[in-house]
Amino acid sequence: MTDKKTTTAALLIIGDEILSGRTKDANLNHLAVWLGERGIQLKEARVIPDEEDIIVSAVNHCRAEFYYVFTTGGIGPTHDDITASCVAKAFGVPFGYHDEALRILTDYYGEQDLTDARKRMAMIPEGGILIDNPVSRAPGFQMDNVFVMAGIPKVMQAMLRDIEPRLEGGDKVLSRAIYVYRGESWFSALLEQVQNQFSGLSIGSYPFMNKGVFGATFVLRSQHEDVLEQALKLLQQGIEASGEEWHEGEPEKDPRWSGSPMNN
Repeated sequence: MTDKKTTTAALLIIGDEILSGRTKDANLNHLAVWLGERGIQLKEARVIPDEEDIIVSAVNHCRAEFYYVFTTGGIGPTHDDITASCVAKAFGVPFGYHDEALRILTDYYGEQDLTDARKRMAMIPEGGILIDNPVSRAPGFQMDNVFVMAGIPKVMQAMLRDIEPRLEGGDKVLSRAIYVYRGESWFSALLEQVQNQFSGLSIGSYPFMNKGVFGATFVLRSQHEDVLEQALKLLQQGIEASGEEWHEGEPEKDPRWSGSPMNN
């Protein structure tokens, strides 16, 4: 089995409004899918408050642990937008106005309407590389392997277009899914047996209920296509040996589907 390149990432979702439940995060799912399509595995996501010590600690831990770190939230014009200054503190560099960021905001708002609050959005850690914001113009920035982006989903997604050429992905994680109309516990030993037989393989089990019948979807993931196919065949054979029937894909795509996923 040939070695595969694995590129990992972490996401820090920053904001009291997320933790309080006032705002529902919409960035995690989008970023996880977007990164996965580019061969970058999102391995960790944290939701943290607008508190300096926590932000600094999280940034320093994650930038040492993962190939890339992405942050969302806390780079606006108000007093509680402290992400940029915290990243400067994490890197131990000065924090101040960035000439190009000031020019961008001046062009966008005009000198008369560029208030002190709006100028805050032009403050970047020394050495930071701007991330273009084609939506509302206030830029994000990159410090080494840390990418600091807006929390507003439309803006965050637009910033990804500028970030993409800077990223180096690894080999993509491939996946295959099958499902059964039987409770997942019925197959727990089989799932463990298959997963333990192959290195570089993970199997997720996701229960659902459809028209009053319990079922489970088994998703196999690996960077190695041969491992994926061998493991899938072994799992299918095990299900058949138990007297049950397996179905290809996800149950939601079944024309008979009118059910819902269940939380583990």
